Amino acid sequence: MSTPDFAPPPPSPSGGMKIPLLAGAVIALLLADVYLFMRLDGLARDLNKFRSTTMTELTSLREASSVTTATSRRSIDSLRQELEAARRQVVVAVGQAKTEAVARAESLARQLDEEQKRYQQQVAGQISEVRQAAGETAARVGQVSSDVSTVKTDVAATKAELNKTIADLKRVTGDMGVMSGLIATNSKELSALKDLGDRTYVPFDLKKARRPQKVGDIGVLLKKADPKNYRFSIDLIADDKTTHKDDRTINEPLQFYTSKARQPYELVVNEVRKDQIVGYLAVPKVLTGR
Repeated sequence: MSTPDFAPPPPSPSGGMKIPLLAGAVIALLLADVYLFMRLDGLARDLNKFRSTTMTELTSLREASSVTTATSRRSIDSLRQELEAARRQVVVAVGQAKTEAVARAESLARQLDEEQKRYQQQVAGQISEVRQAAGETAARVGQVSSDVSTVKTDVAATKAELNKTIADLKRVTGDMGVMSGLIATNSKELSALKDLGDRTYVPFDLKKARRPQKVGDIGVLLKKADPKNYRFSIDLIADDKTTHKDDRTINEPLQFYTSKARQPYELVVNEVRKDQIVGYLAVPKVLTGR
């Protein structure tokens, strides 16, 4: 038997595989739907739980807010009450301070008035004392003026007496042949010589001794005193030199030179007693400076 010229085509491989692919895709979709359903169910449960928790928290917040608001209101009310009390206290304190200030001012005014009165009385007393003192001073000034007049009179009399005493003094030639200055024979005349100031006068009162005694810047040794005849013997020590003055009489200027002056020193004995002489040493004012 011969084979026909037209034969049916063989089945295509791709057409046979489409059915399993479609079946797999359907199953996959079904599984995806199941997963999505389960996921949506879980999300719904989570959302409900979140809503419940959120409502609970909102309720708690509302309650806490109510409590806080109430507490805040109570605090505000308390602060308002304290503020009002403080204001009332301030008003009272201001009033009290004002009262105390007024009382203090009145007290100070009274004290000031008393001090002014006391000061006026004190000033009045002092003025009275000053007036009295001025009167006493005027009287004293008058007395002083009288005393000054008396003193002037006494000074004039003293000056006159001094001039008379000086006029009575004598100049004599010393034992060295040099004209001496004025010679004093007693303490009154010696005081007049000191007032003149021509020389420096050193009074002495010497008793007999074994060693020279200091008179001014020289040494004097009394060797003999004869009060009956008013005579004496002495040694004068100056510049380590001894000058003998033997058998001399009172009121006689005993002259000697020293290296300290160009003019001679003069020693005068005014009184001779037993083992004692009284007189003065006249030292020139102008010294050589050596």
